[in-house]
Amino acid sequence: MELSTEDSLRLHVLLTNVYAIRIDAEAMEVRGLSLDGGTVREARVTLAPNCRRTQYVRYVREFISGVVLGSPGGYPLHLARWTRMGQRRDEGLDKLLLLGEPEAVTAVAGAPGLTDELARRVWWIAPTSEHARRMLEREPVRSGTMGPVLAMHLVEHLPFETDARVVMETVRLILQPGLITEGARRRLWETGAKQSAYCVGFLQAMPENLPEPLPARADLDNYEQMLAVLADAGNPVAILALRALRAPGQTFIEAASRVLRRPMDQDVIAVALDTIGSYFRCVGPQRVAGRDVQVIEREALAACVEGSSVHGSQAARAVLREAPALAAELSALLTLGAITESVVTDILAHTTATGTLLQKKLAPVTEVILKQLTALAQAS
Repeated sequence: MELSTEDSLRLHVLLTNVYAIRIDAEAMEVRGLSLDGGTVREARVTLAPNCRRTQYVRYVREFISGVVLGSPGGYPLHLARWTRMGQRRDEGLDKLLLLGEPEAVTAVAGAPGLTDELARRVWWIAPTSEHARRMLEREPVRSGTMGPVLAMHLVEHLPFETDARVVMETVRLILQPGLITEGARRRLWETGAKQSAYCVGFLQAMPENLPEPLPARADLDNYEQMLAVLADAGNPVAILALRALRAPGQTFIEAASRVLRRPMDQDVIAVALDTIGSYFRCVGPQRVAGRDVQVIEREALAACVEGSSVHGSQAARAVLREAPALAAELSALLTLGAITESVVTDILAHTTATGTLLQKKLAPVTEVILKQLTALAQAS
């Protein structure tokens, strides 16, 4: 059985005049997005099924695939081939949006070749938060007209997200430059004071430009010139020490400490540790998966001892020769630079705890890391 002659004709006409298709199986309608004299309009075909509705919708999809791709079964094969090629043939993305297939829309939303115009079409077809997150990963969308639209949708729906990883990813994405207003950013930061997932999103997105900045460490003037000379010569420890002691670094350290003092969720603490480690990543003892944080701390201390072969030791000793009073700070930098999620993997693998019970289980790790952050936040 095939489509009725009337539906076939009307759908064929629709497909030649639109650049995005949406099938509404409940209303038995096929809607298309068209451009009429520079004005965006919706066209629609109301279907007249001649068999069971679900079966007729399948026939409609097959008909559309035949017109757009030249084969009624073309969509799955076409998409599979397109994916195997690493999504490099981005010239075919516009056709996928004419199929009325949810999987095709999702594929376009995550495609490397996504443009601002294609994002607008995807959003008309399926305006979901998942699609918004996928599309905000692409620079042409962030810098285009759709960037702020997608970001504001995510801001409005963020309070209803319950998955901590989704919250962190969403906050990270919408904090990219030019997407939301300063007022919206401030409200998100205020929420972060109560919900750590929001705060971690800020640490990921804008570590050097966090709201409510703290001043530089009080004794920075004693070391800044010396550290700057070493930093200009390429000393990585000096570069990182300047970063940590200046105002942005002090603000990052305070926010990170706030997250670690009350680790209420396993996903949040895992991402937070990776984020902290990345911030201090330019130096650090050689990292091994599953490292014990006490071992990392001991190696960091050893790196500051003359004759040590621990990674980062030469650069650290060069700074210490000029500023021996910074021994605790340099050890802290080396320790934090080796921190990853792996320092809590064994703990998290053997518990489903959250809240205060999770805090107690993580305390042997978080207390060591907090000690290092404190060493950087206050003069010895």
